[in-house]
Amino acid sequence: MGKLDGRVAIVTGASRGIGEQIALLFATEGAKVVCAARTVNDGDHRMLEGSISTTVRKVREAGGQAIAVATDVSSEADCIKLVQAAKDAFGPVDILINNAALNWYIPVVDYDVKKWMKAFAVDVHGPFMMSKYVLPGMMELRRGAIVNISSGAAIGPGRGPYGTKGNRHGGTLYGAAKAALERFTQGLAQEVESYNISVAAVSPSQVVPTPGTVHHKLVPGLDDPNSEPPIMMAKAALLLASQPVDKVTGRVTYSQQILKEFGWITEAKGRGVTTPGTGYSQI
Repeated sequence: MGKLDGRVAIVTGASRGIGEQIALLFATEGAKVVCAARTVNDGDHRMLEGSISTTVRKVREAGGQAIAVATDVSSEADCIKLVQAAKDAFGPVDILINNAALNWYIPVVDYDVKKWMKAFAVDVHGPFMMSKYVLPGMMELRRGAIVNISSGAAIGPGRGPYGTKGNRHGGTLYGAAKAALERFTQGLAQEVESYNISVAAVSPSQVVPTPGTVHHKLVPGLDDPNSEPPIMMAKAALLLASQPVDKVTGRVTYSQQILKEFGWITEAKGRGVTTPGTGYSQI
């Protein structure tokens, strides 16, 4: 018996990396999975490998159920279409994983305004719209789980002076968006707790090697020994999606921290364990 038998899950950003691993694991645990992203077929993305068609194929080859829905989560119309497609295929959605993200690593002074607006729309407005449109079904069912995928970038550099530690790699937008997502998480969790719906956020305890992090040179390669495999984040998302509401709602946490806390792993390190997380993770 799987931890998610009878559940219907939407996973955004399911074409590669963490999103792909979440979709595969959730399907293995019995969920019917709706894989959403802009990259529908292999080769559609100019720089990164992976697609939702490939993710769905892997799910089905493993005996699971999944469909692919082309979605730009910065578009309200696409978000509405995605939720309806999930309902038409499998029934009401009771798990939402807001994983899709977008960023250009550019200093603020050089950041094109249209790119800034687009990235914030994907990273913050998308989770808001997706949550808004799955919540009526969850409220009617009186159950549900929303898991927002955050990042250690939300922690921020702290106060200055910075000297030679100055950050010039252009991560300000991404950090600001993820910090907003964490505040959104706790606010929404408070709003919907009475409907037996949990809302939580989780970040990797260590950098995760994915096609995206390799492309942006955040890790040297997919086999980086100093990183955390994507399955760790998938397991953390599974934990947050399957535990009772009173155990996890409002949590802003880190993959290895939450997995060790619940006894799913025995050893842990990284953010939330050997180094502190954001202020939201500590309240």
